[in-house]
Amino acid sequence: MKKVVIFARVSSSNGSQDYERQINDLQVLASTNNWTVEAVFAEKISGAKKNADRTELMNMIDYINTHNINKVLVTELSRLGRDTLQVLQAIEMLNQNKVSVFIQNYNIETLTSEGEINPMSQFLITILAEVARMERKTIRERVASGYQNFRSNGGKVGRKVGYTKSDEAMKEEYAEEIRLLKKGYSLRNIAKLTNTSINTLRKLNHLT
Repeated sequence: MKKVVIFARVSSSNGSQDYERQINDLQVLASTNNWTVEAVFAEKISGAKKNADRTELMNMIDYINTHNINKVLVTELSRLGRDTLQVLQAIEMLNQNKVSVFIQNYNIETLTSEGEINPMSQFLITILAEVARMERKTIRERVASGYQNFRSNGGKVGRKVGYTKSDEAMKEEYAEEIRLLKKGYSLRNIAKLTNTSINTLRKLNHLT
């Protein structure tokens, strides 16, 4: 019998009944498929946060890694995260750990029974990745335009020559990354969770 966990998410502006609907729907799904629900994780979140700052998501990942969970059940893909990048990072990390995500409204899983990427889910994820790429491209273009206008008006950008961050400043800025390093997460998984470069994570190793 497959061991699964349920993950639910609502905006902080919604009531607790939304949790109940998602959880009840997924419990029925699990019962129909003879899956054993080992745990339920639910978060109420407002505003965009890094995955590493999402307590319930991180608790779920810790639980999965220590309880041999086969699947994560969600009612829809957006329940894994508020924005596309969060969703893609979470799915990729779970896939690498051979944990499949079952998306109820599409009735598909991210992995096959052999633990390989499901082609249909990969198609969906590829579309989402392209959307995320376009969003990041738009942001970069806006930032570049702002920098250009700033320079045109005599402004200077960049750090002062010889500037380096102190260890204390690094600890404050990368507190979540350091916490994950101490817990033994791989650099690749932390990079996917936090969107922090692997080179930066290597530099943080001496602070753990």
